[in-house]
Amino acid sequence: MINNLIKKKNKPILIGEVSANHNGNLDQAKKIIKLAKKNKVDFVKLQTYTADTITLKSNKKDFLIKTGPWKGYMLWDLYNSAKTPFEWQKKLFDYAKKINIKCFSTPFDETAVDLLEEINCPLYKIASFEINHLPLIKKVAKTKKPIIISTGIANLKEIELAFNTAIRNGSKEVILLYCVSNYPSNIDDFNFKNIEIMKKNFGCLVGFSDHSIDNRVAFSAVLSGADVIEKHIALSNQKKSHDIKFSIKGNDILKFRNDIDTAWKLRGKNYFYRNKSELKSLMFRRSIYASNKIKLGEIFTEKNIRVIRPGYGLDPKYYFKLLNKKSKNNYDHGSKIKNSEIK
Repeated sequence: MINNLIKKKNKPILIGEVSANHNGNLDQAKKIIKLAKKNKVDFVKLQTYTADTITLKSNKKDFLIKTGPWKGYMLWDLYNSAKTPFEWQKKLFDYAKKINIKCFSTPFDETAVDLLEEINCPLYKIASFEINHLPLIKKVAKTKKPIIISTGIANLKEIELAFNTAIRNGSKEVILLYCVSNYPSNIDDFNFKNIEIMKKNFGCLVGFSDHSIDNRVAFSAVLSGADVIEKHIALSNQKKSHDIKFSIKGNDILKFRNDIDTAWKLRGKNYFYRNKSELKSLMFRRSIYASNKIKLGEIFTEKNIRVIRPGYGLDPKYYFKLLNKKSKNNYDHGSKIKNSEIK
């Protein structure tokens, strides 16, 4: 599905993550989906969970978030305020279909998968923090739909276990996302060699989930081989939400889209390639020219041929082969030596 879409579009796939940027308002969620469509996002993604399916309602210190943008929240309180309610899911899928943008979701437990199957979710994402939730991966894989697995925090062995669990349980298409689980992420946090390593180790499409606030990061990810980019998106005038610090807003989404598309063009082809437009610069290369008048049958010598600019004549690699041979043609001063001389 994703692989074929990339081949068809010949550009990276952009996923717009709604996450908690709806701020508990269904109409705002729809506006974000519409914004994604307007700004050439390929897929819009939701999250499907309740606070009770992720954590316990506990005030013990283990459940207190101590750092980052959600510092001071108890886990249950954060997820309860950030959730996209189950009763919204079909409405948002239907709205996305109505305006012709593809929609899918990240389930966080098996009941979320059941709900998403009822509304015909076309593919699934496993969140970074769920990569060790093997029962969930197994449940999703059994749908036989494509799975995107985000890899923040995980080491290669954990990624391998999640990947193999998906494959063994029926998934035909697994995409891995390189991800740094800092919010927002800084330039020093990234190592884009990880994309190359994951492609080599797993032989699958590899993308990038971007929590930075710098378009150069996603640009670099595409240059490094990322085929799919995921980014949190929000409304242009939005100032608050749990994810606003690492989201792109409004028309900046289109700039982000254009930046990653440019990186895709710069990444180029999977073979050595020169654009024909470079041929206009041939005159600045060297080739073999007659430096004196040469008659038919005359011997080529260092005195009557030279390796000079422009580059329209015989390649200099034939210079020594040409010396002491008889000319097959007449040449004036400044004439390029013909290819027929070495045939």
